This record gives sequence, C-alpha cells and structure tokens, in this order.
Amino acid sequence: MEKRLRSSLQTSAEEFLSSAAKLPYKSSKSAIKTLINTSIKPSSDLSSTLPISLCNAISHAISQFQNLSTSSCAGSPLTPPAKRVRRSARNRKDDCASPTQRQENERQRISEKLQVYTYILHLCVFHPRNVFSVSELLPAAKELHDNLFLFESDSVLLSEIANLCEEWWKGGLLEKETLISQSLAVILSRSLTLNKKVDVHRVYTVRDALSLFDFEDESIEDLKNLLIRCVISPLYLKTEEGRKFVTFLFSLSVQLTKEMCAIIKSQIPFERKSILEAYGEIVFRAWKAEEAKCKDEIENGFLQGLVEGAVYASSAALAASIRRILCGFVNQRTTEGVEKLFFCLAEPVIFRSLQVANSNVRQNALHLLLDLFPLEDPDATKEAKDMLLEKQFFLLEKLLLDECPEVRVVAVEGSCRVLHMFWEVIPSPTITKIISIFFENMSLDACTEVRLSTVSGIIYLLGNPQSHEVLKVLLPRLGILILDSASVVRAAVTDLLLLLKDIRNFHFHKIVGLDVLLSTLADDQPNIARKITKLLLPSYFPSKVTEEEACKRCITLIKRSPTAGARFCEFAASEGASLRSLMKLFNVLIGLTLSSVKLDDEQIEGLLVSASHLCTNLAKEASFLAALKEELSAEKLKTLFSVASTARAQSSICHIISTTSLDAVGDLYGDCLGFITNCSGLSENIEMQAQVSSAHKIFLSCGWFDDMFEALVGFLQGVAHGCHVKFGIELGKQRARSATRMKTKSSLKISSKAKQSNRKKSSNTGEDRFLEDYAIAVGIAWQIKDLLLSENTRNAMCGSRTLESAYLALKVISEASVVHCVQYDYLNTYPVSAYTTLSLHMALHNIKTGSKNSTQATTMDLTLDHLLQCADKVFSANNNKKSEFLSESDGCQTDTGTTKQISISTTVKTFTEVLKFIVDATAMNLTLHYQERCLNFTTETLKFITANLREHAVAQLQLTEEDLKDIFVCLKSSFTYGAKLLSILLKTREDSSLPQAEAHSLVNELFNLIVSVEEFLGYGYGARFITVVQPWVPDLILALGSSFLLKETPSEVDTYENATFSSWFSILAKIELCELRETGSDEEIRNTKDFSAFKRIVEAMSKLLKANEKILDAVGVVFLNCSLNALKNKNLDILLGLVHFVCVKLVGADDGEWKELKLMLASLGEIYAKVGIEEAEEICESEEDRQKLYSAKALLEPVWTSFIYNETRDSMDEE
Repeated sequence: MEKRLRSSLQTSAEEFLSSAAKLPYKSSKSAIKTLINTSIKPSSDLSSTLPISLCNAISHAISQFQNLSTSSCAGSPLTPPAKRVRRSARNRKDDCASPTQRQENERQRISEKLQVYTYILHLCVFHPRNVFSVSELLPAAKELHDNLFLFESDSVLLSEIANLCEEWWKGGLLEKETLISQSLAVILSRSLTLNKKVDVHRVYTVRDALSLFDFEDESIEDLKNLLIRCVISPLYLKTEEGRKFVTFLFSLSVQLTKEMCAIIKSQIPFERKSILEAYGEIVFRAWKAEEAKCKDEIENGFLQGLVEGAVYASSAALAASIRRILCGFVNQRTTEGVEKLFFCLAEPVIFRSLQVANSNVRQNALHLLLDLFPLEDPDATKEAKDMLLEKQFFLLEKLLLDECPEVRVVAVEGSCRVLHMFWEVIPSPTITKIISIFFENMSLDACTEVRLSTVSGIIYLLGNPQSHEVLKVLLPRLGILILDSASVVRAAVTDLLLLLKDIRNFHFHKIVGLDVLLSTLADDQPNIARKITKLLLPSYFPSKVTEEEACKRCITLIKRSPTAGARFCEFAASEGASLRSLMKLFNVLIGLTLSSVKLDDEQIEGLLVSASHLCTNLAKEASFLAALKEELSAEKLKTLFSVASTARAQSSICHIISTTSLDAVGDLYGDCLGFITNCSGLSENIEMQAQVSSAHKIFLSCGWFDDMFEALVGFLQGVAHGCHVKFGIELGKQRARSATRMKTKSSLKISSKAKQSNRKKSSNTGEDRFLEDYAIAVGIAWQIKDLLLSENTRNAMCGSRTLESAYLALKVISEASVVHCVQYDYLNTYPVSAYTTLSLHMALHNIKTGSKNSTQATTMDLTLDHLLQCADKVFSANNNKKSEFLSESDGCQTDTGTTKQISISTTVKTFTEVLKFIVDATAMNLTLHYQERCLNFTTETLKFITANLREHAVAQLQLTEEDLKDIFVCLKSSFTYGAKLLSILLKTREDSSLPQAEAHSLVNELFNLIVSVEEFLGYGYGARFITVVQPWVPDLILALGSSFLLKETPSEVDTYENATFSSWFSILAKIELCELRETGSDEEIRNTKDFSAFKRIVEAMSKLLKANEKILDAVGVVFLNCSLNALKNKNLDILLGLVHFVCVKLVGADDGEWKELKLMLASLGEIYAKVGIEEAEEICESEEDRQKLYSAKALLEPVWTSFIYNETRDSMDEE
C-alpha cells in the first residue's frame, strides 16, 4: 500500500489523491501521514500543486454528493438508507442491486473519499515543516466547511471536518472566522449528544467564536437552541469548564441572557441540589463579569424575581430551591457590590412579608432573612445600620412567639445560628432576651418540633465558647426535657448531655439528676438507653481504673437501680467497654449472686439480667464462650435457679443456658419443665412469655424437645377429657402407636408435680379445677403458637410422635371454646388459634415432605369441617334464642352489660380466628370443596356481629371506652378477613365457578356492617372504619356485580323475585331521599348526617363504576332489581331513593351514558312498566305515596323514552 502511494506521489498530486481515495480510510491513515510528513519538502512541486489538486478533488466530490442527494430526494424521498457494505463486496453487488441501493453505495463511496481528502488537508495545514501555504489550502477548507450540512447523515465525516475547522481556529490561522460558523454547531451538538467531558472542553476552547455571531438575527435560531440546551445539560453544570462556558454565554446578548434566565427559572422546581447550586455559581460569575446591560437584566429581571419567589413560593420545597440559587451570591457577600445588591432587592419585600397573615409567607421570608443576616446597607451611617439591626432582632423575637409552629421552629434554629456566628457583636441585652425566650417559652412549647429545635439549637450554640458562661446558668432548665413525651426530644437531650461531658466546667449531672437518668436508662427506648450508657460509662465502668474497681462501681449501679444497671450492661460492649473487663464483670455478678451477701429479690433479678446481657455480648467471641462454659458449672446453675425467685430472673438464667449451649444442665430439667407447665395467664404476661421462650430454647438445644412437647400434650389431653366430661364433647380417636402414653422422664416428672398440685388444691371443687386447668391449657396453646413461629421448633414439632395427640386434644378444647363461648366468659380464643395454626403447618409440612397418603394429609379438610360444624351449632342456638333475647332487651335481661359485652367480644374474637384460618387456607388453595360453606360462615358471622351491635344500641348498654375499642378492633378484623376472602375467591376462581349467591350475600353483609358501625357506634368510629373499608371497595364492587358480569343479553338477567334485599339499600335510599327533597324533617336531616361516613364509600363506588361500563352495567342491575323488589313490597321510599341514585348519581341524565348498559336498560324498562301499572290501578294508599310513584316515573321516563320506547317503536315499524 505504502509503495503504491509513494509511487503515485512521485507522479503527480492528482495521481496521489486518486490512489489515496481508493484505499480504506482507517487502514491507510498511517501510510498517508508518513508520506506527507516525510516525502514532501519545501522545494518539492507538490507543495504548490497538492493544495490546488486537493481543492479540485474536494469540489468535484462534493458536486457528486450533491447530485446524488438531489436525485435521491426527487426519486424516493421516503426510502431509508441502505445497509453499509464492505468495500470488497460492492463491485459484486452493484450488478444485482436496485437503483436506490446503487445510489446509496455510491454516496458512501464518495463520503469515504471525502474523509480521506479531509485527513490529507489536515496533514497539509499542520505539516511539521510548514511546507504548504495556508492561503492555498484555505479554499479547500472553505469548501468542506460551507457544505457541512450535506453530511449530517455521516457522523465520521462530519466529525473530521469539524475537527479540522476547530484546529484551524485554535491555531489562529488565516481567515479562521470563515471556518467556524458551521463547525461550531457540530461541536456543540456532539457535546450534547455524546455527553463526554472532552467535548465540553472542545466547546470551551472555541467559545470566543460565539462573539462573531449576531444573536438578534433570526437565522441564528438553531445555534441559540443548542446554547440553551447547554444551560440545562447536567454535563455542562457538573464540569468546571462547562459552568465557565455557560457563564460566558451571558456576555453574548441581552436577549440571550433573558432566555437563559427564563430557562433557569423553569428548572428550579425540578432540579436537585447540586444543579441549583451550580446555577447560583454561574449566575454570580456572570453578574460579576458582565457589562451594564446584561448585569441590569440579571439584577432586576432574574434576581429580583428570585427574591420575590423565595418569599411567595407556594411550597417550602420550592422556596428552598430558590434560596439555593441565591446562595451563590450570599456565599460571596464579601465581594464588592453583593451586599448592596441584596439590600436593594430584599429590603422592600422582606420586612413587609415577615408580618403578613399568611404563615407560609412569614416562614419563607424568615428563611431568607436568616440567609441574608445581617441585612444592611453598606453605604448607610452607623446609626442607620444599628436601627436596621435592631429591627431585625425585634422581628426575630416576635417570630419566636409566632402562632404557627413551623415559623417558631425556623425562628429558633435561625436565632441560634445568628447567636453562634455573631455573639461577640450582638448587644448583651439582646442576647439575654432571646435566650430567655428559648428557656422560658420554646423549651415548654406544645409543639414537639419546636422543643426539638430548641435543644438542637442550644447544641449548635455551644459550639461558640463565648456562650458557655451564660448557658452554664440556664441549661439546668432544659433537664426536664429528658422526660419529654416525644422520643426525638429525649434523644436530643441525651446528645446535649454527651456534648457537655466533653466541655470543661460543665457537669451533665447538674443538668439532669442521676436518679432521673437511671430511670430513663431503665425504661426508655434502646437508642436513648445506649446514649445514656455511653454517658455513664466513664463513671460506672471506666477503662482507666483497675478491673476490680470498675466492677465494684458497676455493682454499685446495679444495686442502686437494678433495671438501669441491667440496661447499662446490655449496651456497655457496644459503647466501647472491653470484652475482657466485661468477662470479669460477669464472673463477679455470678459470684455475688451465689454469695451469702444478703440481697433482695429485685437486686438478684438485676444481677442475673445484667449477667444475661453480658453473656449475649461475650458469647459472640469463641474464646469468651469457652470461658463462660467453664465458669457455669451444673452446681452453680442449680444454685442460681434456687436463688432466682422472679420470672425475669429465671428467664435470664434460661437465656444464659441457651446462649452458651451448656452441657451441664441435666439437673435443671424439672425446673425448666415447671416454667412451661405452670403457665396460667401466660398469654397476658410478657415477663412469663420471655421466661417460657427461654426455656423452649433450652429444651431444643439440649435435645429434650420431644419430652417437653409430650408433657404439654399430656396436659392438653387432660383438659380435653375435662371438656368431654363438662360439655359432653366426643374425644377424638387416634392411631394405636400414639394412643398409649409412654412413661418417660417428662411424664413422670409432670405427673409428680400434678400430684403435688392436686394435694394442695384438694379443697377446690371440680369446677374450680377445670377453670384452673383450662387457664393452663390456654398458656400451652400460646406456647404451641410461639413454637410454630421458629423454623427449628416448628420442624421438631412436626416430626414429634405426639403431634397427632396434640392436634386431637386441641380439637376438643377448641370445640368447647367455640360452641360454648357465648355462655362462658372464661373461654379463650388461644386454643382455637393454636388449633388452626397447627393444622395449617401440618398441611404445609405434608406438602413439603410429599406425605400425601398419610393420615395428616386430610388435616385441613377435617379441621375446616369441624370448625364450620361448631359455628353452625352456635348460629343455630343463637337463632333459637332470638325471641328470648328480644324479650330480655325489653326489661327481663339477667346478664349485666359488662358480662354481656365480654361474652359477645369473646365470641367475635373466636369467630375471627376461624375466619382468619379460612382466609389463610383459601389463599393457599386448600379449601376447594368448602367454598360455599366458608362464604356462608362468614356471612353468618357478620350477621351475628350486626345483630349484637343493634342489641347493644337498643338495650342502651353503658360500655366503657376500652370496651368500645376492643369491640372496634374485632369489627375491623372481621370486615378485613371477609373482604379478603371475597378478593381471593374473585382472583383465583372463574366467575362461572364462584358460588355467586353466597358471594352476593356476603358482600351485602359487609355493606350492612359498614352502616351498622356508623349507626350504632357513632360517626367517630364510622369514619375510622371507613379507612379500613376503602382499600377493599374495588373488590366489594366486583363481588356485588359478580352474578351479572357474565350475562351478555338482557334475557339472561334474573327477575326481581330472586333479588336479595339488604338493609344497607334502605340506608342508601334514605340518604338519596333526603337529598332529593329541598326541605326535610329534622329527623330525616339527622339520620342523613349519621351516615356521612357511609356516603364517602358510596361516592368512591360511584367514581369507580363510572370508569368501567361493563362493571357499571352489572352492579347497576343489582340496584334496579332491589328497586323492583321494593316496588313489589309497596316500599315506595326505597324505590324512589334507589332510582334517584341510579339515574342521577350512578349514570346521570346524559342519554349517551346509557347506550351500552343493556342489562340496566332491560331492568329499567321492567320497572317503568310496573310503575305504570301501579299508577293505572291507583292502589296508592295516600297522596304522598302517589307523589313518590310519580317522582320515580319522572326519573325513569327520559331514559325509557330515549332508548326503550324508541327502539321498540322502530322494531315494530320495521315489522
């Protein structure tokens, strides 16, 4: 290649150019560069002929390119460019290619030829020995530059020509101004497209070329658009040269400056902090460097607008964004002219805005004042400056007591910042007055954020040593905030104390007393307790004294406040105490507990809990874990158990054993077993729960889990037998292997304990013994649920040989708890909860292990069938007693209101547990054969709840607020599970397989419950209940219309005789009637207001229905069928109300809205016909009823006339 080029170069310039143009551009660049730089000398003829030949070649190639472009556009303007082919393949393909393809190939060939010519021109211009005359090369360069627009589709050629022109400009060569106008746009466009820093650098180096343009000329619009894009380009704003370039743009034109300022303003609401700060820096640089005209535009056009926007912004976020740009000037306020500028811009606005009625404006103005503080005129006299400063302090003091909490927060933080920065120059009376407001007003403010900002502000103010003398006297007044109701304030006070600990001459215990600190350490949240531990660590466990002395101090703390001492030990390791010292402390704590030193129960508990916390931290290191095992022998553990008299102390020992996995715990088996079997009241005792959970861990770690579980199951079997005797419940049959109780260590121990217990309780009656045993069974049920939460204990339980016995015992106890929950208020929901949870996990375990043919494979079916049968018994008994129930409500009631409430609450909780089980099983697709029964159970449960709400209201039972809250929680759970069951069935089942009648009944009962809560518990509870209902509204709508969603024709719609009518329809009709009448009775108005929360749900339903015509049609039929039902029963109030709802609220008067509602139109036509019959027969008993009928007909008639009558007439005419 190089030889051929060298040969052609020796022949002539034309031959050289012709040969070079035939070679591939990329592979020939190196050879061409070598030849031109080494072979052409100043004395060579080529130095004069090559420029001319190059210019001619470029002109000829450009002409060819133009001709091809013109013919291509004229022939097929919509033909896309062809795929680029290899040079070696072109000759073979040209023969068979289409004319368009041949044109495209030719264009690519010429483009590559121009790339070679451009490269040769670049080498000639910047020849190392300046062989060529620039004036002779200029025509060729101009030819390329002036035709840049032709090569927009060829990025490589475009880039090569732009690079040539850029280097020409940077080199300051002849007539460089003629080669920049087109190339500059290319460089700009490239930097905005590729987003590379090197391109931004290239643009910055040629920025001076922009001064050649007339920015008032319309022809420059494209270039202006590119420059405007630079203003919003993140790459330009992030890089230093990019920001400098944007700054330079401000000097080009006043009009361009206006446009850039407008663009920056438009970006303020959306850009992030770094971009806004970059804008501030850019505008400041532009203002500092600009001429008078552009500076005036920045000051009066841009900055003045920002100052006003910062004050009158519609949101705090927008105001903050504007201030970030202004900070570009504020941070440079020492620059000459900046302070005067802001005084002129802000002074007329800021003081007026600080006193307006709008709190948002006051807050924004205060932020701006604090950023500019002190706002002063540098040209004013000292007296004028002092008066202005005094005015600013006066406004600050006033705003500290502002009525708006947000303003007070800003005023406190800003005042502390001002005092910190200008303490030395602020008059002492002003400082005293402001700080007095802090401690007398702000620290006791009703708003949490104000109190927090006060403490945070004082912490910031302590950063100025000049403030220490004054604050040392006043800080004790803040000590009360360590007991603040808000945790963030208490945490801030502990931060303040930690700061004071490191400041000389300050003593934190003088701010907050030690007793208060210890009380907070004992009871407060972990993050606050951790900070207090860090505060007390140098005093009660210092690292600079001997380990013996440190342990002695910690023991003193534990004896003084056992609970606080335990929390101190819990966080000591995380706050820097050495593990070696903590190991020593652990040994001392255990030794002191075992010693003969007289300690009360509380102190022993504190020592053991402290040792438990230390053990948790030490066991994380293998070396200390070994030391712990060596320290804790079996004899010591036995003695510790005998000394520990409280549940928490015993739980701590169990925790130590389970944490360290001790082997020497055989003698403690009976003690641990006693923890889990003496569990009466466990479900309500948090300390006992912790103790029992720790005992569970011991049993699992020591391999005693099966024995423990067998002991629990044995007790449950005893209680199940008691239920059999008391209630006549049949005991379940089990397999022979598990039917025979095995005499193990656990059974012997539990039987001996039971005998002792029976001897102690020999005087108790059988009823009392059953109550006590049932209470323990409730505790065991809680334990079974707790054991099922952990994977390890769950797997151990599912693999236990007594699992089936546990299931059968819980089944009997659960049946007693469900069937007799109304009669006996001591019955609890935990056995039912444990029964259902165990069933679910047994079923999941079988699925996981693939045990499909085992007895447990049908556990879910058996459990579900059993619970539904139990519920049926309750519902049947409740229905049989309805007449007696009503007579008791008239005055013969024997139960007290409290007892009645407890039994009803227990019943609802029990049914809710069953409902939760049904929902979970349905979600796992385990209730395929029980869907109808599950839906019926849920419906009956809701009916039961609604009936009892009504009974409470009729009997006027005086319920406490706690009772109401308890009932309300049950109501929310019941509704949520009912709605969730519907939602799952709607998602997982086809509409055709969904039990439509049962689903329809359930959704009606859910709506009945909504109105019942508001009707019987009041609007407050109704409004809170609505927040639970709202997420389920779409599911309720689908369920309500599920019966009609698959109906395609009106003939498929059921007649009104089959329509169910629920009480919530009458409530809806009552609401509509009261709105329909211009004047109503006081009773009607009162009733309407009672259901204002329900109206919100109805409005949400209407809005959702209007968005989908098919669902609207299906649900609308339900309302119209109920209207038919009301008409049949002569209930004209409900007829008129529902018709008004459908024709006004749901669909509207616009005829177009009815076109696609085929099902509704069919039902509406039937209503209209029957209304006409009723009217013709004149069977209305009163004028008022007749008027209601007329009103309903008037609502129906426009739709009937437009769609039904006209369509019927048209069809008759056609016939």
